[in-house]
Amino acid sequence: MVSAVRTVLGDVRPEELGVCDAHDHLFLSSPQLPGQELNDASAARAELDAFRAAGGSAVVQWTPYGMGRRAADLPSLSRAAGVHLVCATGLHQAPHYTPELLDEVRGKLADVFVSELTVGIGTSGVRAGIVKVAGGFHALDAHARWTMTAAAEAHHATDAPIAVHLEAGTGALDVLDLLCGELGVPPHRVILGHLNRSPDLVLHHEAAASGCWLAFDGPSRAHHATDWRMPDAVLALAEAGFGHRLLLGGDTVVAGARSVDGGPGMPNLLRRVRPRLASALGEELVERVLVDNPGRAFAADWR
Repeated sequence: MVSAVRTVLGDVRPEELGVCDAHDHLFLSSPQLPGQELNDASAARAELDAFRAAGGSAVVQWTPYGMGRRAADLPSLSRAAGVHLVCATGLHQAPHYTPELLDEVRGKLADVFVSELTVGIGTSGVRAGIVKVAGGFHALDAHARWTMTAAAEAHHATDAPIAVHLEAGTGALDVLDLLCGELGVPPHRVILGHLNRSPDLVLHHEAAASGCWLAFDGPSRAHHATDWRMPDAVLALAEAGFGHRLLLGGDTVVAGARSVDGGPGMPNLLRRVRPRLASALGEELVERVLVDNPGRAFAADWR
């Protein structure tokens, strides 16, 4: 069995990804973000072109089920921009959905995930390459436990990686206790997102020691102090021997954050974050984090 990253154009070898934005969004809509939707295909193409011009070659889109993924548009965008795209299945926190949508998938959530990973999303033919779920602020509510249980079932059926939104970077150990402890998901199949938003070096070290992936993804929108602490947190993990467990991403979630709309957007990861980290960690390690690690984190022995 050969491990592969499942992109919107089909499975590719891990080493084919190249420089990867490990957590971002081309399309996203939520009732929590009215009027700020990412739903413009031409802007998505322009953002991918800008990312490609900055040296990028792959983007993992963490937009899950029911949040405006526009999966059918992703293959043509991938071809036109020359950028590998990975699409997500999964389910975010309950406030991002109507009660009616949640009722539609209750009792069959794992089946939805497995179908989108192996058959395709709707009639698009696009297969998801990750399962995205979310924790709460320092805790896991019933909704998070439900979605993570379904994600674990989907992982066991397919070997798909599970990517976890940590609210404000918190709750990492609770997530690992549930997914890896109770539900039997191997830690190396779990990607914890937003560790940069809670720069607790002791917690980071403990999470990394489990064998999971730690993603530092996107500038803070509320607590800018976490941004300038991020290089120190990444350096501390690298010096502790966890450089092979780190990922970087941009996490563009609203229209105003796109580079083509005046925000940092996807290119910021390579234009500003990369050189800042290279000065702290060295170019060789940053290259590993952007190129080698994503290939291993997002590859699966697909079943």
